[in-house]
Amino acid sequence: MIPAAPRRHRPRRPSWAGRNYTLLTAAAVVTGLGSQGALIAAAFAVLAAGGDGGDVGLVAASRTLPLVLFLLIGGAVADRLPRHRVMVAANALNCVSQGVFALLVLGGHAHLWQMMLLSALGGTGQAFFGPAAEGMLMSSVDGEQASRAFAVFRMAMQGAGLGGAALGGALVAVIGPGWVLAVDALAFAAAGAMRSFLDVGHIPPREPGGGLFADLRDGWREFVGRPWLWTIVAQFSVVVAVVGAADAVYGPLVARDSLGGPGPWGLALGAFGAGTVAGALLMTRWKPRRLLLVGTLCVFPLAAPAAALAVPVPVGALYAVMFVSGLAIEVFGVSWMTALHQEIPEEKLSRVSAYDWFGSVAMVPLATALAGPAEQVLGRTSALWGCSLLVVAVTAAVLCVPDVRNLTRRTRQVAQRSPVSPADGVPLLGAEGAEAAGPPPASADPEGSAGRLG
Repeated sequence: MIPAAPRRHRPRRPSWAGRNYTLLTAAAVVTGLGSQGALIAAAFAVLAAGGDGGDVGLVAASRTLPLVLFLLIGGAVADRLPRHRVMVAANALNCVSQGVFALLVLGGHAHLWQMMLLSALGGTGQAFFGPAAEGMLMSSVDGEQASRAFAVFRMAMQGAGLGGAALGGALVAVIGPGWVLAVDALAFAAAGAMRSFLDVGHIPPREPGGGLFADLRDGWREFVGRPWLWTIVAQFSVVVAVVGAADAVYGPLVARDSLGGPGPWGLALGAFGAGTVAGALLMTRWKPRRLLLVGTLCVFPLAAPAAALAVPVPVGALYAVMFVSGLAIEVFGVSWMTALHQEIPEEKLSRVSAYDWFGSVAMVPLATALAGPAEQVLGRTSALWGCSLLVVAVTAAVLCVPDVRNLTRRTRQVAQRSPVSPADGVPLLGAEGAEAAGPPPASADPEGSAGRLG
C-alpha cells in the first residue's frame, strides 16, 4: 500500500490579519504604487505643457487647499456614514479625475486651469478618504497585536511608496506622464473595488446625531479634552510645516549648489523612505510601554536633516541622517496610531483623525510660501538652522505635558466611553477605562485630572 502524500498546509494569516485588515493593506499598496508615480507625472505634465516651476507649484497647491478645507467635514461624514462607502466614493472621484487628467495629457490639450481643477478634485477625494480610511483601519484590529498590525500596514504602505516613486519616475521617462496618470486612475479603480468588499457588520450602528456641525463640535470636544492629543497635533503642525519647507524648497537648492545636483538629493529622499520601512519593521517586534514618551523622543531626529543641509555635510553623512530620521519618525507613527486606537472611542475615530490630519497639513502651504522670503531675509543657512531649532523646541515643549510622558500601552482595549462629556466638555473616565488604567502615576497633578488615562 502506497502511503498517502503528506498534505501541504497553506501558510495561514496571523490572527490579527483579518479579512478587513488584509483588504485595507492590499488596497493601500495598490494606491501607493500608483499615487507616488502620479505625483511625479503631474509635475512633468505641467512642464511638458509649457509651464514652469511656478505652475508646478500652483497645481500642487490646488491639491492641498481642498484637502485642508474639507478634512474636518470628511471626518464628520465618515463617522455618520458607513466608512467603506465613503472610501469607495472617494476612490471613484480620484479615479475619474486622474483618468480625465491622463486623457488631456495624452491628447496634448492640457491647460493649466484644467490641471489645477483636476488636482483640486483629487485633493477633495483625499480629504474624505483619509479620515474614513484611518477609522476603518483602526476598527479592523483589536487586542495586544494592534501595534504590530499598524506597523505591518505602515511598512507595506511605505514600501509601496518607495517602489511607486522609483517605478513612476522610470515610467515617466519611458512612456510619458500621461500613461503614468492613466495607471494611477486604474489603481484607484482596483483599490476601490477591493474596499467595496469590506465588512462593516462588526461596527455598531451609529446613533442619530444632531447634524453635521453638531458632530464636528462633538469631535472638537473629544479632541481638546485630551491634552496628549491636541498638544502633539499642535506640535506636528509646526514639525510637518518646517520639515516640508526644508525638503521641498531648501533641499533641492543645497543639492544643486553643494551636493552634486538632483541625483544625490533623490537618493537622500530614498534613504529617508528606506528608514521608514526599517522603522515599521522594528515596530513589528518592539512594543514600548510608554507609547507617547518613546514616540515623542523619536521626533527629535527630524531636526537633523535640516541641520545637515545647513552645514552642509557630505552626501554619505546626509544619507545616514535621512535614514535614521525616517526610522525614528516611523516609530512615532506606529506609537501614535496605537495610542489613538487604544484611547479614542470607535464611533469618533474618523472625526478625531480629521482634526489630526488638519493640524498636520494646515500650515504646510504657509511654510512653503514663506521659505523663499525667509531665505532672502535670513540667508539659507540661518533659515535651515531655524527649521531645525523649531523642531527641537516644540518637541521639548510637548515633553512637558504629563499625559504625553505617562500614557501607557494597555493589554486590552479601553476607550469604549468618551472621556469628554457631550454636554459640557468636562473630562470623564468611565468605569471600564478606570479599571484598565489602574491608579494614576506618581507624577499626576495634585488634583488628579480624570482625563489622564495613563
